[in-house]
Amino acid sequence: MNAKEWKKKVCVEPKNGYERLSAEERERMNAYCTAYKAFLDAGKTERECVQESVRLAEAAGFCPYVRGMALEAGDRVFFNNRGKMLILAVVGRLGLEEGVQMTAAHIDSPRLDLKPNPLYEDSELAYLKTHYYGGIRKYQWVTIPLELHGVVAMKDGRTLSVTLGGGRGEPRLVISDLLPHLGAEQNKKPLSEGIKGEQLNLLIGSEPLSENGGEEEEGAGAAKDRVKLNVMKLLYEKYGFTEEDFISAELEAVPAFDAVDVGVDASMIGAYGHDDRVCAFAALRAVLDLDAAPERTAVCVLADKEEIGSVGVSGMRTAAFDTFMEDLCQAQNVPLRACLERSFCLSADVTAAFDPNFPDVFDKRNAARFNRGIALNKYTGARGKSGASDASAETVAAVRRWFDDAGVTWQMSEMGKVDAGGGGTVALFMANRNIDTLDAGVPLLSMHAPFEVAAKLDCYMTFKAMEAVCRAHR
Repeated sequence: MNAKEWKKKVCVEPKNGYERLSAEERERMNAYCTAYKAFLDAGKTERECVQESVRLAEAAGFCPYVRGMALEAGDRVFFNNRGKMLILAVVGRLGLEEGVQMTAAHIDSPRLDLKPNPLYEDSELAYLKTHYYGGIRKYQWVTIPLELHGVVAMKDGRTLSVTLGGGRGEPRLVISDLLPHLGAEQNKKPLSEGIKGEQLNLLIGSEPLSENGGEEEEGAGAAKDRVKLNVMKLLYEKYGFTEEDFISAELEAVPAFDAVDVGVDASMIGAYGHDDRVCAFAALRAVLDLDAAPERTAVCVLADKEEIGSVGVSGMRTAAFDTFMEDLCQAQNVPLRACLERSFCLSADVTAAFDPNFPDVFDKRNAARFNRGIALNKYTGARGKSGASDASAETVAAVRRWFDDAGVTWQMSEMGKVDAGGGGTVALFMANRNIDTLDAGVPLLSMHAPFEVAAKLDCYMTFKAMEAVCRAHR
């Protein structure tokens, strides 16, 4: 063979995914991305993602799992863990002693949570104090429109749903920043110090409550903090909670952006929450779209708390996952450990796309690129693979085969140069359970920013990859 033939035989030349995208697949890709944008707009918090996922699951024939229920091949069940984590399963033709085909993603995203005592007035302006959640760059969260989503749990057992700024024409919230005319000292500070955590205060009102309920005021002695009082009055009238009820609330400030197409060619999607709802939606749709019993039971895990270490009762470390899997196994008289050791998990989380504006932090040969499909990561972690599951060569080879057989466009990648930093996923927590696990996900620009960007082709190929995992024969 000549050099050209040898090159074709033994070398790899990455190609843009559009070079092999048929017109039919392009149509399916656009339809999928339209549905994904609707999912993002409906689910701006982990609770809302669970609500929307349950709605879609029930429409697809899934029913809540009840401990002890008999399960047969093709049965479709889900387990809703406290409204913040969701596990779905389609029972396969083979017994659980053969393991399960699992996809796992997270539905929490970086944001600003309200503090337990958030409301105060200063200089006749009312504010809500926040505590940032996950890895944010604080300067990105000022001077942008924000919404407030969440719940207030009352002492009488009721849970109130709260949304401020989410509807058309509703007022938004904002965090102010210093004007450039007076910002000389601020400009000297590093990015991480330009805005401090205690300055991330939501501006929520400026109108004082009239001392006499709107009638003409007589005399002095007006109540203090009347702007705060007016805000609290409006909240009470709309939702029925008092200031003390903030103590048992989960209220999140999120960007007031709808998911939109990006680029003259509309080839990308810009939105808040791609990390990691882009993988969560792909995993969800893949299991919902199973039209018959797969060979092995397909399990989809949508977890909470990944951005802060997968902790708590709704994070991937929770025993709730093990309990659900054990319940499934007991229905077939299969030991849980015997099931897990034969199982596979695609840990689906976003990765960094190569950004030509910031090339110095990337290894170009190993960086994920837009429009080259789902990015596989043999390991994530930081620097010396700290916090990585480090998938085996055999596991990677199996996934390559599944994806190639299913016509999935995929790429191999790492997230940045070795010494530049890194990031973690839920992969190590699945691998710690003796499950063969591989990281994969959608490359993003501006990860963890209030407005992230993903390529439509990569979103769609991630969905195809999830389908391949659910349907794989091992």
